[in-house]
Order: sequence, then structure tokens, then C-alpha cells
Amino acid sequence: MSDLDPASALVYAIPLRHRFRGITVREGILLEGPLGWGEFCPFAEYDDREAANWLATALEQIESGWPEPVRDRIAVNCTVPAVGPERAYAIAAESGCRTAKIKVADHPDSLAEDIERVAAVRAALGADAALRVDANARWDVDTAVTNLKQIDRAAAGVEYAEQPCRSVEELAAVRRRVDIPIAADESIRRAEDPLRVAVAGAADIAVLKCTPLGGVRRALRVAEAAGLPCVISSALETSVGLSAQLALAGALPELDHACGLGTVELFDGDVVADSLRPVDGYLTVPRTPPQPDPALLQRFRHPDPDREAWWRARLDRVLRLVG
Repeated sequence: MSDLDPASALVYAIPLRHRFRGITVREGILLEGPLGWGEFCPFAEYDDREAANWLATALEQIESGWPEPVRDRIAVNCTVPAVGPERAYAIAAESGCRTAKIKVADHPDSLAEDIERVAAVRAALGADAALRVDANARWDVDTAVTNLKQIDRAAAGVEYAEQPCRSVEELAAVRRRVDIPIAADESIRRAEDPLRVAVAGAADIAVLKCTPLGGVRRALRVAEAAGLPCVISSALETSVGLSAQLALAGALPELDHACGLGTVELFDGDVVADSLRPVDGYLTVPRTPPQPDPALLQRFRHPDPDREAWWRARLDRVLRLVG
């Protein structure tokens, strides 16, 4: 049973630079414990049962700490939202990264825009960069096959396609019909039991996010159970929550791909003065959570009392679930 005092939690709201995952403001709660700060930021549409894993991650961070890392720095990709080609070019060119994750399938008729976007990123980063695309499970099998083949040509080669369809069975069907490697994300982390979901025949890569998986240690067990090369990705946290994702990437026995952890760049602000932003395409693995800056906590405290109350009530409910 956690001895966390919910009254001490701080509710934040930070604008995003571009609409991402359907939102323009990121909200969540910062929690302080014996070992520092953690973050509870499940998306609004997630029910309390699913949100419990997000809280377990924060409690691990502030009460138990993380396993020892086996590497000191992590190669990361830049993240290109569903923006126009000129902006996509600028984001990639200014990132310092040699890998880009490009959002596609933003709406049902987005293929032409997707093709322009990936072509712009290829032009920005050059022929030797790795480009990966993420459809967030928005296609059916036939649409995925058709669209991925065209996107692959426009990109002059895609490293992998992340979660083109929703189910494991659909991923397997797409994988049989395209030459592009397939990565599973939602199929793992939103499964009834991520430790038992059978993705080996449906995907070539496992994308893991420790925040919705229940912490670094549990995510390491999921990685072992998946039996696939892993990419660690952000769940769109501030630097406080992102530090747990970096701890997971640092602790994985093997890590052959750049990780999706450069996401603080998507925020128009942060609660940490020295944000976890990539330098020359790399992030350093932290040993302890970063300390929020009091002035930034005040600046980004949620301005809506009703919304703040909603988050506090949610935390109270989920704390009872976690026990």
C-alpha cells in the first residue's frame, strides 16, 4: 500500500506545439515521494483499470527506483507529427537525429499528405537515415497494404511500420503481404495480458512504453516475453515521466534501434529546467528522476479548477485500485 499523499500532487497543463494524438494540451499529475518525482498522465479516454498501470510506473519511480542501466546513452528518433511537408522537413532537419518517426493516417483521406510528409523527411535527413511510420492502428488490412507500399516508395525505404492495424491477427496479415518490417505497440501494451500476447508471428519489432506497462521492471519482463527486438517509446510525458522510459531503455539487455524518446520537443514548455532533449541524436540515461523547477510548476499548473479537481478525483480512485 503506497503512503503517497494525494493532496501534495500537482496537476499540470502544457500546450503542445502541434496537435498530436488528437490533443493540443498535455495534462497530468506530478507526484513526489522518497526517491524524487514521478508522473501520472494516462490519456483522458483510458479507464481507471488501464490508468492503474500508469500510476504503478510513477510509484515505482518515487518509491522503489529503477534497475541499474547497462548503457549510458540512448540513440533517439525525432518525431514528426501530422504536419505539412515544409514543417516536417524543418522538424527533421533541426532535430540532430538520424532516425525519424513519422505520423501517418491522421484522417481517412491522408495518404497524399502522408506521402508528401515522408518524402520531405527523407529529403531533410538524406539517404542513409532511418524512417519509420506510425499509423496508430487506423487502417484495415487492405488499406494498410496499399498505403504502406506507396509510402515505402515515397520514403525510399521504411525501417518499419508501427501498428498499421488494430489486432494481432491483422498485423500478421499485413506482414505476410508487405516487405516492410512490422512493429507492434498497442497490440502489446493494451492487451489484456501483455506478458502473454503472442506477437512473434505478427511483428518483427516490439515497441514498449513502460509508463502504460506498469513500470520499468514489468516492461523488462514484457520485453523478454515478446522475444523480439525492442524499441522504447514515450507516452508523451514531461521530462519527469520520460526519465522512466529512459531508465527502461538503459536497462534492456539488448537495444539495436533508436528509441522514440525525443518527445519533449513536442511540448511548448516543460516542468524541468534542464529538459531531457536530445543532443546530436542521443539522450543520457538518468540514474534518478529529474527535479521539477518551482517556477515552471507554477507556470504550468492547471488553470482550470474543475479540470484540476477531475484529475485529483481520478488519482484518488486509481490509488485505491493500485492498493
